[in-house]
Amino acid sequence: MNEALKKEFNHVSYLWDDKVAESFQGDEVALLIYRSNLLGNDLRITNYGGGNTSVKITALDPLTAKPTEVMWIKGSGGDLSSLKKSGLAALYMDRLLALKNVYRGLEFEDEMVDFFNHCIYDLNSKAPSIDTPLHAFLPFKHIDHLHPDAAIAIAAAKNGKQINQELFNGKIGWVDWQRPGFDLGLKLAECLAENPGIKGIMLGGHGLFTWGDTAYESYINTLEVIEKYALYLEQYIGITKPVFGGEQCVSLPAADRKKQAVLLAPILRGLSSSHQKMVGHFTDDNRVLEFVNSHDLQRLAAMGTSCPDHFLRTKIAPLVLNFSPDEDLTNAAVVKEKLVPLFNQYRDNYSKYYEDHKHFNSPAIRDANPVIILYPGVGMFSFAKDKSTARIAAEFYTNAINVMKGAEAVSEYISLPLQEAFNIEYWLLEEAKLQRMPKAKSLSGKIALVTGSAGGIGKSIAQKLAEEGACIVLTDLNQERLQEANAELQNKFGKDAVLSLELDVTQPLQIKAAFAAIVLAFGGIDMVVNNAGISISKPIADTTLADWDLLTDILVKGQFVVSQEAIKIFTHQGFDADIVNIVSKNALVSGPNNTAYGTAKAAQLHLSRLMAAELGSAKIRVNIVNPDAVIQGSNIWAGGWADGRAKAYGISVDELPSYYAKRTLLNETILPEDIANAVYAFVGGLLGKSTGNVLNVDGGVAAAFVR
Repeated sequence: MNEALKKEFNHVSYLWDDKVAESFQGDEVALLIYRSNLLGNDLRITNYGGGNTSVKITALDPLTAKPTEVMWIKGSGGDLSSLKKSGLAALYMDRLLALKNVYRGLEFEDEMVDFFNHCIYDLNSKAPSIDTPLHAFLPFKHIDHLHPDAAIAIAAAKNGKQINQELFNGKIGWVDWQRPGFDLGLKLAECLAENPGIKGIMLGGHGLFTWGDTAYESYINTLEVIEKYALYLEQYIGITKPVFGGEQCVSLPAADRKKQAVLLAPILRGLSSSHQKMVGHFTDDNRVLEFVNSHDLQRLAAMGTSCPDHFLRTKIAPLVLNFSPDEDLTNAAVVKEKLVPLFNQYRDNYSKYYEDHKHFNSPAIRDANPVIILYPGVGMFSFAKDKSTARIAAEFYTNAINVMKGAEAVSEYISLPLQEAFNIEYWLLEEAKLQRMPKAKSLSGKIALVTGSAGGIGKSIAQKLAEEGACIVLTDLNQERLQEANAELQNKFGKDAVLSLELDVTQPLQIKAAFAAIVLAFGGIDMVVNNAGISISKPIADTTLADWDLLTDILVKGQFVVSQEAIKIFTHQGFDADIVNIVSKNALVSGPNNTAYGTAKAAQLHLSRLMAAELGSAKIRVNIVNPDAVIQGSNIWAGGWADGRAKAYGISVDELPSYYAKRTLLNETILPEDIANAVYAFVGGLLGKSTGNVLNVDGGVAAAFVR
């Protein structure tokens, strides 16, 4: 990495490493991926899933064995920071250019997308992006198309075209706003023809095109142009006038902001989920606070975002709460009463936006609930179908804030006309992309807490729920095992989907703090699996009061307090929820050397029944899974339990697995995944009208039959 050059940039990250680049030995496609990853890793210059990069190379035509020009470009829906070759599309350049001969004009532009498939060179290509002709019709070997905040601030400024012209002395062209597509590609080529020698083109209200003869030249050109835009803004932001008109309200201290967010998020989540279950995200980033606390908040928020990449993920405008920062949020019913009119008004406005701008063939109206919710003095909430989408929506709105901040500093912020915004949001090509997405999994949009989930049964349950689409919260006392489980499951399901918290279920304050952390991370919770446990096998004479208290505290008190805290959040959200308690066959069957453990398990089972009876009217289901003899991966067998059970049955510890299997009606060994499947049976959607049930997973122990 060139350290001297790195220091020249203050507003972008210079990440190029010559040694890494040289390792690709002239492989232009590998260099394209490398450049794309570097650009994608700087959120100031590109958004998740936004922008695209390309390279044109000479390759052999597999049919003629003759050299032909091929363009490799990021495919539809990919992300630059994680781009791999599988995310690229490769197309014949001569065929792309020949598409001009069949183009019938702007009215028929969408039909050109199907023609891209006739231009495919690499049969393993990702679906080509709508921006493919924008790259194809520019003659440069390497091209970057990004959405840097600093550039879009100029692109979205009232006199942005003039600023752009003066700042670069005509070396950066300008094309007025137009929806991406074939015709915009022709406009770019026309701009270049009229301005030979330019080193980039700004798309009004949209983004930036830059290029170079080599991957490195394109990379440097891109950084230099963006840096120049940022340096220009730096001369004005907070200098010529107060940012966003100055501060109107003062932020609460950080701890108090979090407290308010914890109280409010489940209520917001419930209201935002009227169409489908949503997962939340909260941020009180300083950039967000500067905006939500400002005099210009209402004016700018109502105008909506400018860049299509922004509002496709955030909706055209946010919902701004009219609460004071220190509003009393402790009475959920009162808070909800204040919020319902705000949500109704937002939905009505969105429906009117749809009705006023729809076309005869527009897709049906989508979810009318807000994605972004702004709370002055506290921060920003976002809600979407999963955690990563909610987090990314917040990042995009933060980008939009940066754009408004820059545009207002140098001129006046201009958002997209509503009709143009609608045409993007309800574009038939976007709808087709949505329809191609995989069907949502059964637990998508749901959040699950599994106690005692660092190994054995608990980890298996958490993994099963994550496989079915849920966000999962792992908790355990064993920090080392918890970290290992967290790393393993994050590697499988992504960091957004997995949260781990050290938790002692006998400590009410720890439990309360854990649920606060869950709410801040995900906006609420949908299911709790009480799995944390301990086992002590002793004759009555040897069982101490400490043994008795420990078992009762962990198994009974732990289940009670964890459930009690969860129920508060369930009721604030206002929709159905699940509690599944992992009890034991020992709750129903009497056996030797098991007085304290069996009694605690019986208490767990009856507590579950009592909860089911009380909570049914709130649509909170409470069900029980009774495992037996789950030895594989179970932490309880590492202690004295195995010795105690072996002694009780007059066998060796090594004989326990076969002994347990042989005493069952099915002659089966019970595994952790069997318990996980039982939990999923209760929460997966097919038993939504069942509560208070006991499901034995023990291979068939007749003495444990409930009826």
